[in-house]
Amino acid sequence: MEWLAFVIAALGFAYLPGPAMLYTAAQTLGRGRRAGFCAVLGVHLGCYVHVVAAALGLAALFAAVPPAYVAMKIIGGCYLLWVGMRLWQRGIGSPEAPDGTGKGVRRVLADSMLVEILNPKTALFFVAFLPQFAQPEAGMAMGWQLLWLGIVANVLFSSADVVVVMLAAPLRRWLQGPRGSTRLAQRLGGGLLASLGAHGLTQVYRQGIS
Repeated sequence: MEWLAFVIAALGFAYLPGPAMLYTAAQTLGRGRRAGFCAVLGVHLGCYVHVVAAALGLAALFAAVPPAYVAMKIIGGCYLLWVGMRLWQRGIGSPEAPDGTGKGVRRVLADSMLVEILNPKTALFFVAFLPQFAQPEAGMAMGWQLLWLGIVANVLFSSADVVVVMLAAPLRRWLQGPRGSTRLAQRLGGGLLASLGAHGLTQVYRQGIS
C-alpha cells in the first residue's frame, strides 16, 4: 500500500509541468527529436547524482547551508542562460552541422547532465519527498530504501519528459514547414532555455533583497 501511494504521488509530481519539461521541450524544438531524447537521458543521468546524494544524506547540506544552495542555483542559472543564448545564436547565424550528428548529440547530453546536476531544487525535492515513503521497520537500511525510491521516481519523471519530446517534435516539424524554418525553431528553443536560466537568477535576486 505504501509503495502504491509512492508511485501515485511520484507520477503526480512527474506529470506536473515544470522546468525539466520546458527544458526538454526547448531542446526538441531547437535541435530535433533525437536531441530531445538525448536531453531526457542527460537529465535522467544527472538526476542520479541527487538520488545518491539524498541516500547518503549529502543533499541535506543544501538545506543546512543556504549559501551552498544559492551558489549552486546561480551557477546553474548562468549555465542554462548560456546554453539558451548559444542555441538562439544558431537561429540567427550561419547554418552549422546538424544537431543529429554525433557531436551535436554528445553536446546536448553533456549540457543536460550538467544542467540537472546544477539544479539544487532537485536535491531538496528528494530530501523532502523520499523519506516520506521510507519504512524503518522494513528491515532494509534507510539509505538503500532512499536509493531505490529515488531510482523509481527518476524513471517516472523521465517518462513524463519522453512524452514532452513526442509532443514537441511535431511542433518543430510544423515550424520547419512552408510557414516557418529551422532557424525559427532554434530561436524558440533557445529563448525558452534562456528564459529558464533568467528565471532562476531572478529568483535568487528576489530572495537576496527580501
